[in-house]
This record gives sequence, structure tokens and C-alpha cells, in this order.
Amino acid sequence: MRSQGRKESLSEPRDLDGSYDQLTDSEEDEFELSTVCHRPEGLEQLQEQTKFSRKELQVLYRGFKNECPTGLVNEENFKQIYSQFFPQGDSGTYAAFLFNAFDTDHDGSISFEDFVAGLSVILRGTIDDRLSWAFNLYDLNKDGCITKEEMLDIMKSIYDMMGKYTYPAMREEAPREHVENFFQMDRNKDGVVTIEEFIESCQKDENIMRSMQLFDNVI
Repeated sequence: MRSQGRKESLSEPRDLDGSYDQLTDSEEDEFELSTVCHRPEGLEQLQEQTKFSRKELQVLYRGFKNECPTGLVNEENFKQIYSQFFPQGDSGTYAAFLFNAFDTDHDGSISFEDFVAGLSVILRGTIDDRLSWAFNLYDLNKDGCITKEEMLDIMKSIYDMMGKYTYPAMREEAPREHVENFFQMDRNKDGVVTIEEFIESCQKDENIMRSMQLFDNVI
């Protein structure tokens, strides 16, 4: 049983200027309404908190509701949804890391608010915002720095997700080699990468900067 947190308090029937009705279809049937245990913030409030337009939020909500009729997704559900995109590999570990990055209040579930907040940073945030979000993903224990062990766990999860039958075949030692390359960011050689080192190094890498720009027009 989850603690009575912010998300459950939002599940009480309410209508903030009718904005919840504007997020969903008016012909929503009684069965769907009976399964909803969490209703999202008002549309105007979500517009203020994110960088999405009213129409974009409506489209995103319909997709979210289709995958998560109750309004909340737990880690196992998230893994199942994510695995559909990587059928050739095992995406479970990486999906768990990603889930923790979206579940910012660490209550074991992702609401629509959590989802669009993270997506807004990834797709519409500044370069620093996006890099900070990526750093938080890699900082598995959320202590403000990335260790070699954490980065190795990340790299192994990515290789597991991509599958063993890629071409060219991935070498077994490749994850550790990537970790060593990553730790060139450790400027003061103290064995960890801080967020300052991470952002500074990424901003100097043209390939990383180009990859960040690919998200600009996704939605």
C-alpha cells in the first residue's frame, strides 16, 4: 500500500475550470471512469509548468491514458511498455533506471504530471536542463556524482537492451571501454564525475550537442 502522497490526493473528483474534461474525450464511458484512480492537474496549470501547448498536452494525455488507464504507471508496467520498443534485447534494467528518473518524488509510480515534466525537459528544455536530466539518470543513487560502478551499470543495461545479435557484434569488453572514455570527464581525477564536470564536458563535445538538437522538433 502506497503512502497517501500528493498523487493520491489529486485523484479526488475535481474539475479545475473543466480542464480535466478538456484533456480527455467527452464520450468517456462509465467503465473508464471507474478505473481512473488519479486525475491530472488542470490543463492551464500543466501549461505553466511545462513547455507544451494546450493541444500537445491533450495529445500526450490521450496516449498516456491509453497505456495507463488508471492514471498511474508502476515500475513493472513501465518495463512492459518500454520493452515493446526493444523486442530484440532485455530492456528491463535500463527501463528501471529511466523509471526512477521520471519518478522524481520516488513514490513508486509515474503520473501524467511526472511524465510531461520529464518529457518537457528532454524535448523543450535548454541544453543545461537536458544535460542535468541526463546526469540525474546516470546518478543512480542520487548522491550528486557518477561513479564508475554506476556508469558501468548504465552501459551494461544499454548493451543488454540493444541485444546480442546486433551488427557489428558488440564485444564483451565494450561497456568498460565506454566507461573509461566517459571518465575522461573526471577533470580532477577524484574518481567521480560531478554535474559541473559532466555539463562542461558535454558542451565541448560537438557530437553530444548535435544529438541534443535532434529532440527539438520531436513533437
